[in-house]
Amino acid sequence: MGKNTQIISSAEKGFPKILSQISQPAKKIYYRGNFDLLKGPCVAVVGSRSCTAYGIRVAGQLAERLAESGITVISGLARGIDTVSHRAAIDAGGKTAAVMAGGLDTCYPASNRKLKEIMEEGHLVVSEYPDGFEPRPYCFPLRNRIISALSDAVVVVEAGNRSGALITAEYAAEQGKKVYAVPGNITCSASFGCNKLIRDGVTPLVILDDIIIDMGLTPKTEESIGEEGLGEDEKKVLDIVRKNGEVSIEEIVHITNIKPHLISGIITVLEMKGLVFFEMGKVLVAKF
Repeated sequence: MGKNTQIISSAEKGFPKILSQISQPAKKIYYRGNFDLLKGPCVAVVGSRSCTAYGIRVAGQLAERLAESGITVISGLARGIDTVSHRAAIDAGGKTAAVMAGGLDTCYPASNRKLKEIMEEGHLVVSEYPDGFEPRPYCFPLRNRIISALSDAVVVVEAGNRSGALITAEYAAEQGKKVYAVPGNITCSASFGCNKLIRDGVTPLVILDDIIIDMGLTPKTEESIGEEGLGEDEKKVLDIVRKNGEVSIEEIVHITNIKPHLISGIITVLEMKGLVFFEMGKVLVAKF
């Protein structure tokens, strides 16, 4: 046993009862960090390792809103959506927990070792495997039953047709947990899994605060950060970007009849205020 790893068994007080009631019950949980984080409201934010810019934005903003509302963000410390969710919760001053697929003295992917160390100090990492156990392929889908079990609800942000996040959604449904899916572009393969979940009856998450309200909590009041002092043209451009989701500078010029060099200046101001960002020739909204 690693010097920082602690263990709690199903016979002990404080062991999450749900883990003894799920299919393939967990008899022991190894952990590093603050196990009490699991006593409060928890939401799993999961998705593909190969995520798009859209998935990254949604996962980051969702985790931030959850963290600001006192909800622990749970995920699997994998690349992509998991990593974004953990980091966003930490950056927002909230709490986050990761369920690992191997012993806590290992880290997969290795690129997340620093993030894991941060979570071991002020947050939480857990596993059903002892130190020294190297993660095996079957461990990753199996650990998803624990991610869903420890959560009050599960949000699938982005998932392809064969994404492991869909396995988490299946476990959550079996466990009677509320499942949400973020709608995506129907022409984008990365959104196929989420759109299919919605078609099959999963609740679409179209307003980030809906999940917080559904849990009986009050979302932290979000002020119009950065919008104070905007001029009429800046408000007009921001409204166009929000309405379209993403739009080119040429399209903004066409809609507003404002000169291109002035539009460029307005976009710069909106970027500095954190309201929009520019990527691959398109202006995109930074806050939903």
